Amino acid sequence: MTINAETLTKRNEQVDVLRFTTAGSVDDGKSTLIGRLLHDSKSIFEDHLESLGRDSRKLGREVMDLALLTDGLKSEREQGITIDVAYRYFATPKRRFIIADTPGHEQYTRNMATGASTANLAIILIDARNGVLTQSKRHGFIASLLNIPHMIVAVNKMDLVDFSPARFEEICNEYSQFAARLGVQDILYIPISALDGDNVVNPSRRMDWYTGPTLLSHLENVYIEADRNLVDFRFPVQYVNRPNLDFRGYCGTVASGVVRPGEEIMVLPSRKTSRVKSIVTAEGNQEYAFCPRAVTITLEDEIDISRGDMLVHPNNLPYVGSQVEAMLVWMSDTPMTPKKTYRIKHSTNLVRGQFVNLRYRVDPNELHRQDAEELGLNEIGRVELNLMRPIMFDEYKRNRQTGCFIVIDPVTNVTVGAGMVINRSMKRGGSAPGASASPVSKNITRHTGAITSRDRASLLGSAPRTFWLTGLSGSGKSTVAYELERELFSAGRACYVLDGDNVRHGLNRDLGFRPEDRTENIRRVAEVARLFNEAGMTVITAFISPYQTDREMARTIIGSERFTEVHLATPLEICEQRDPKGLYARARKGEIPNFSGISAPYEEPANPEFRFDTSAMDVDEIVQRLTQSLE
Repeated sequence: MTINAETLTKRNEQVDVLRFTTAGSVDDGKSTLIGRLLHDSKSIFEDHLESLGRDSRKLGREVMDLALLTDGLKSEREQGITIDVAYRYFATPKRRFIIADTPGHEQYTRNMATGASTANLAIILIDARNGVLTQSKRHGFIASLLNIPHMIVAVNKMDLVDFSPARFEEICNEYSQFAARLGVQDILYIPISALDGDNVVNPSRRMDWYTGPTLLSHLENVYIEADRNLVDFRFPVQYVNRPNLDFRGYCGTVASGVVRPGEEIMVLPSRKTSRVKSIVTAEGNQEYAFCPRAVTITLEDEIDISRGDMLVHPNNLPYVGSQVEAMLVWMSDTPMTPKKTYRIKHSTNLVRGQFVNLRYRVDPNELHRQDAEELGLNEIGRVELNLMRPIMFDEYKRNRQTGCFIVIDPVTNVTVGAGMVINRSMKRGGSAPGASASPVSKNITRHTGAITSRDRASLLGSAPRTFWLTGLSGSGKSTVAYELERELFSAGRACYVLDGDNVRHGLNRDLGFRPEDRTENIRRVAEVARLFNEAGMTVITAFISPYQTDREMARTIIGSERFTEVHLATPLEICEQRDPKGLYARARKGEIPNFSGISAPYEEPANPEFRFDTSAMDVDEIVQRLTQSLE
């Protein structure tokens, strides 16, 4: 069967695209790996190969240097290092790929962050001779900070350690201990030799002890469809298209979610509502649009909408506010100084703002927090940002498109920083949440003692944390909670379990199970957990907490830096088989209203720090994983 160019082009357009980045220490072989990947997958044209051979001979290489495919700068070829981010494109019958080859030097951390910002997957290279180095940890931390959902740790140069399985296992164990603190959910370890091509495209005969997939095989098959946020519809308006009196369309790119004609939408920040009349593209009107499609949306009503506004679904609102907390990567030689006015570019909004507080700087090598007055080049810190006017945003962990921003120097117009939203002081839609709502009484004053939470943590010898266990009834929340408490107490850590049933016997005895009662139940528990944390104690909660917004409220009250969401994702049928209290049977008979999973919804966490299935994992193993995250 003959396939012409047009057929081949259409076939390529139908396969999905995987964006991945490579990172690692200097001379770990990133550029060589990409060159080998392109060469062995037959993705290099013959004239390019000839040019590559000539360049290799000019530089005195005895064999073809595949690293030259990505090291395009003159200074890169002279020094044999990667400086700038190099993008390469190739395709296989299963998938198309966009590669960002990022530098390994610490001084080019900003380039690594730039290349990884849109990636679905990160490849961290480790030299088998040198093992896990500082830069290996630094790049893993940045990948987790940028919320890259998939990671491959490629242990390279296995040929220089005689393809030793013991050495490979040693590196895997060391990096696994570090990665456990990052909360990376999908991580795969592959032993390779980029120079010779072992386990890059083809399986290695010299490492027959390794039974996992090759690098290309995993890249072709890793599941990325769930990485896109198709729940929260966000459409930042980029341009108002008015070619004539009969047409008014709002142009932009769907940042997340799905929209269809006839659906009700709300315009932020005005909060005016209408319905979608049509979705217009160059190919004609569409029945739906989802991220990252560029479309023009028309509405049934005439509403004042301009660039910077956002179209959303009325029952699923982003946060609207002028105060946010974020992790900031600084990219300028001139340090970031609090109280200086910068220009903040967020989606289609451009607004002035100030970093009013630098809470701490992060040591990405050991993940320690450090007090600091400013952020220098390539440094990362947690900041509080005040804006001159409100913007519409989500947490970066939930929505990478609406949870990020860049910082522009107003004098030079140069991009000097990039931020990822991790916390906020506003509720969705702009009203104050339980976390920051004003008390009813106006005749009270908040008092602060001389002893800080850090002093109490120092006295007890451990930093406080709240493990928020969520899951269906029968998923094992109380079992895991009390076993974790026993383990932490035995290790000398002050801790306490807040159990759902116990709390409803006392503090929350006045609450039922209506949605509003469930929300108030979680708010009170979160306030108690925050106080326990302030006292220096670790808290373990065991609550169904079925609503995503309630758990986000709890995270806001307690603080993201102390809040660890643990989803016990035990299937409903298993929970119902266990039914330790006979509740499912009664709920099926209609005797218990508003029962999560049966007569009331349970909204699974989108991005919890940990996700365990107690029907497939032993309780001791779960407890060990959670305990290790505190080390």
